[in-house]
Amino acid sequence: MIKFYYNLAPNPTKVALCLEEMALPYDLVPVDTRKGEQHTPEFLAINPNAKVPAIVDDGATVFDSNAILLYLAEKTGKFLPGKPADRGAMLSWLMFVASGIGPYSGQSVHFRNFAPEPKEYAVNRYTFEAQRHWGILEARLAKQQWMVGDAYGIVDMAVWGWSRLIPNVLGPDAPKQFPSLQRHLGEISARPAAQRALALKDKHGFKTEMDDAARAAMFPHLAKKVA
Repeated sequence: MIKFYYNLAPNPTKVALCLEEMALPYDLVPVDTRKGEQHTPEFLAINPNAKVPAIVDDGATVFDSNAILLYLAEKTGKFLPGKPADRGAMLSWLMFVASGIGPYSGQSVHFRNFAPEPKEYAVNRYTFEAQRHWGILEARLAKQQWMVGDAYGIVDMAVWGWSRLIPNVLGPDAPKQFPSLQRHLGEISARPAAQRALALKDKHGFKTEMDDAARAAMFPHLAKKVA
């Protein structure tokens, strides 16, 4: 049985979708990051980077959400490109989501909602970069239904984890800029596996207050000046 360390953030949610699509049995292990549970010795032994998601599968430990998607796809042989020539595109777009979409979207949310003033430069930079990255995906999906080849796969799952939250990243009117992404989002969200993945929010209660303790747990740089 796979142990799935998760919360309700975008990266664990796309792993939840993957597990559900592949019909893999798993045990949920909630990690409440606003309570600082990601910093416990027990969790750091699983992911030294103190981030969710992570999985433990019969002695194999995998962290970083896109690494987990690739691991599970290779384990099961499911949701990988049908043509060998598409493997390069799959790896490229999977890493694009990992190195571009996730970080820039996350930083846009952080500086919009949590950073102290002054923050105009940072908000503009990360909003610009997030919008640029999302525009690249929009152009891709305007030409084809799925991200790689002609079939739904793990790159689509990786995109879906974040595309649900475009209004949080870029503002409430932002989805209008990305009609192809909205079409893609709707098609995946209608899948039974996606509905089961989203229903995990009802399995455990997570702290919702962003109080001083939560800020200290989520943003440990606040306690240590390094520049």
